[in-house]
Amino acid sequence: MTRGLRKGLTSYGDAGFSLFLRKAFIKAMGYSDDALDRPIVGITNTYSDYNPCHGNAPQLIEAAKRGVMLAGAMPMVFPTISIHESFAHPTSMFLRNLMAMDTEEMIRAQPMDAVIVIGGCDKTLPAQIMAAASVDLPSVVIPVGPMVVGHHKGEVLGACTDCRRLWSAHRAGEIDAAEIEVVNSRLAPSVGTCMVMGTASTMACITEAMGLSLPMSATIPAPHAERVRLAEMSGKRAAELAVSGAPRPSQLMTKSSFRNAQVVMQAIGGSTNGLIHLTAMAKRVGVKIDLDAFDRIGREVPVLVDLKPSGDHYMEHFHHAGGLPKLLRELEGLIDLDAPTVAGGTLRDVAAAAEEVPGQTVIRTVATAIKPVGAMAVLKGNLAPRGALIKHSAATPRLLTHTGRAVVFDSIADMAARIDAPDLDVTADDVLVLRNAGPKGAPGMPEAGYLPIPKKLGRQGVKDMVRISDARMSGTAFGTIVLHMTPESADGGPLALVRTGDLIRLDVPDRSIEMLVDEAELTRRAAELPAVERPEWAQRGYARLYHDSVTQADEGCDFDFMMPVRR
Repeated sequence: MTRGLRKGLTSYGDAGFSLFLRKAFIKAMGYSDDALDRPIVGITNTYSDYNPCHGNAPQLIEAAKRGVMLAGAMPMVFPTISIHESFAHPTSMFLRNLMAMDTEEMIRAQPMDAVIVIGGCDKTLPAQIMAAASVDLPSVVIPVGPMVVGHHKGEVLGACTDCRRLWSAHRAGEIDAAEIEVVNSRLAPSVGTCMVMGTASTMACITEAMGLSLPMSATIPAPHAERVRLAEMSGKRAAELAVSGAPRPSQLMTKSSFRNAQVVMQAIGGSTNGLIHLTAMAKRVGVKIDLDAFDRIGREVPVLVDLKPSGDHYMEHFHHAGGLPKLLRELEGLIDLDAPTVAGGTLRDVAAAAEEVPGQTVIRTVATAIKPVGAMAVLKGNLAPRGALIKHSAATPRLLTHTGRAVVFDSIADMAARIDAPDLDVTADDVLVLRNAGPKGAPGMPEAGYLPIPKKLGRQGVKDMVRISDARMSGTAFGTIVLHMTPESADGGPLALVRTGDLIRLDVPDRSIEMLVDEAELTRRAAELPAVERPEWAQRGYARLYHDSVTQADEGCDFDFMMPVRR
């Protein structure tokens, strides 16, 4: 088997000259022949001044390099693009597929025998795993880890569930401008990803549950020395994989491991975004995520982790309670513990080594679950023939069965312009509807699904309403919110047919979302819709590629040309 610098030689028509030239140039970096003759472990560098989630990436890179060298291999660090949720316009989801392509092509283009991917902020880990799956080179994932918690007036704070809660209080006039600025400086007290069970934490937990990272990698806080030691151990393991050539992602990313990921996603109260990313990751290896099966898992698997937004605690508390290994032990009988891991051995070995922490209440038993069923449910009906998603563990129970009058916003801009208008015709019993906010319509399926409560209702004390859209919402968000309406309105979905005043019925126990309009009227409205044309924003470059190739939420919002034949 070809290894090291001899892999993937540049095409000059003379393999000997290609290797000669490659060595001549890389020696300009000061490498010796001894170093260059060793197996190579590539290490992605996703550090950016725009990405505070990845603020510890340089330290993790150095630790991973140390681990690689201690195990006798050669580390080679290379950059890829870096995506931060709060700094990516129009949304980080728009750029996820670009990062996946960038990472994949850099792994393919450069000689390496194994790769370490380092990331964390929402779309980074799925992009990197999509890339690793497509290349199928032995890979170790190092999440950057969650922030530590913040504090304000004796209250523990966590980005970004408390960002949304306190901002809503500010909009309602309960917190003044001076105090919200103080809060702004305390919500994110360290580098790392959001310390609640948002998308970043969800993806880190899924990654560990699928055996793609070392035990405890999901939960160690970003600033802790233990996170650095984990990076060193990951480097050592990657060096071993560079020699053995296995396990490869295709050997770990199986139907069984994807089911395990779905079980964990339900049990942790995970982000709805996680299902889109898991679907995209699965399709890269030809596995199909069945929404009906995901819903059945949700009926069988309780929420066991007491973390915001479904519970009360934060990621560092999850970690100190035993982390994912302890959760796996509690899920025995609901999960396949014989699935292999990149560390060697199986999840059963990981669960057996879990720490027992006396008195901890963050990771519950099935008998003392936070919620008797999983975090998410799949809804279907004439508004979402291919499915929609609700995180009912973070919803208001009385609203889970509700019929209300639609108040429709045609776009994010329309919502922003009218949501706080004093003359907006809206009551707390209405259903707020946002459309043209999906993968193609927005673009990029932004996290606009957390429609704000109209200011005049917020000032009356309204904390939640039924809200539906073809957008996403942050995993840190809470409320009775139906998302991922598929197909989206901009792609011919029935959400385009809803009019203000229509009655909409949500019935989560029945798993349905319906507009109560007769079929003949819907047919008439559909005939009046204008023809779909390529929008102005999608005329050139990556935007055009994205618009013309992105799939819908039920297919992972990946590009249609990036997926192999299903198996």
